[in-house]
Amino acid sequence: MREVETLGGAWPFVPSVVALALAVGAVIVVGVRLARTADELADRTGMGEALAGALFLGGVTSLPGIVAAATGALQGDAAFALANPVGGVAVQSVWLAIADLIYRRANLEHAAASLENVLQALILVGLLSLPVIAYATPDLAIGWVHPVTIMIPILYVLGLGLVKRIREQPTWQPEQTSDTVEDEPDEPSDTPVRVLWTRLALFAVIIGVTGWVIGRAGLGVVAATGWPSSVTGFTLTTIISSLPELVTLIAAVRIGALTLGVANIIGGNVFDTLLIAVSDVFYTDGPVYAAAGASSLVLLGGTILITAILAAGLIVRDRKGIGFEGIALPAAYLGTAVVAVMVA
Repeated sequence: MREVETLGGAWPFVPSVVALALAVGAVIVVGVRLARTADELADRTGMGEALAGALFLGGVTSLPGIVAAATGALQGDAAFALANPVGGVAVQSVWLAIADLIYRRANLEHAAASLENVLQALILVGLLSLPVIAYATPDLAIGWVHPVTIMIPILYVLGLGLVKRIREQPTWQPEQTSDTVEDEPDEPSDTPVRVLWTRLALFAVIIGVTGWVIGRAGLGVVAATGWPSSVTGFTLTTIISSLPELVTLIAAVRIGALTLGVANIIGGNVFDTLLIAVSDVFYTDGPVYAAAGASSLVLLGGTILITAILAAGLIVRDRKGIGFEGIALPAAYLGTAVVAVMVA
């Protein structure tokens, strides 16, 4: 690892903190508008909220994490680069527990019942298991990239195909209750579809730029405080870079697009596994997995646990309150961060 080179090129502490604060403001402003645009595109294209949430919201809101992970990898900080996508998956799952507090009518995972979201959670568990295999086989490499890195985008595309398939030909449906909110198209607005696509692209550019700022500022915090890169990436920078998911989730819940909001989180988490591949490609000193250290393996294991809890919540569907997952998700997140600090 090129730690000295990485820290030597970092921003000073105060500018880093200011930059992170400005990034927070940018993603909050854009996130609300993004949710409404994606909801209308889901209806106008016939794609449905679950798939549109995964592609439109999940993809766009993951851009800060993509740029932050690539920035850390290019700067030679393997732990920071790998912790950003893994931490993004973890903290975005916790956002669902927060949204449960806002949607008081019923448990959010119950109201937004969707077979597509359940399948995406299972796909996510599978994708997160691949870096664990890579961590245990550090000598395997094609050039400087581990073969697992090549498998991640392939399995991601195959997984999306399965999600599309079960939407078109569902084999079973969740039980409908009085608290279930179905994915039904809203009345279309007069806004041309091309304008909606233009807005989506503009929001993507703005959010992508904030990702670069978050990555550089996060490395500045690491340099100034000496806090472990993996823990900083798993907590501070991923909380900020994942704010678009939280803002769009809350906005989607408020406009009644519950399936879109939940799919934004789960689909965004599946998309974030691509960031793991990005980290390995941009880290040119060899496979990023072994170089990231033992704390990164803790983060991977904890995030798989968090995803399993979320999948269980989607299947069990507690009807009232925040549900068992509303307590278990933040507890598992905090526990993972504490153990990562202990081994860093």
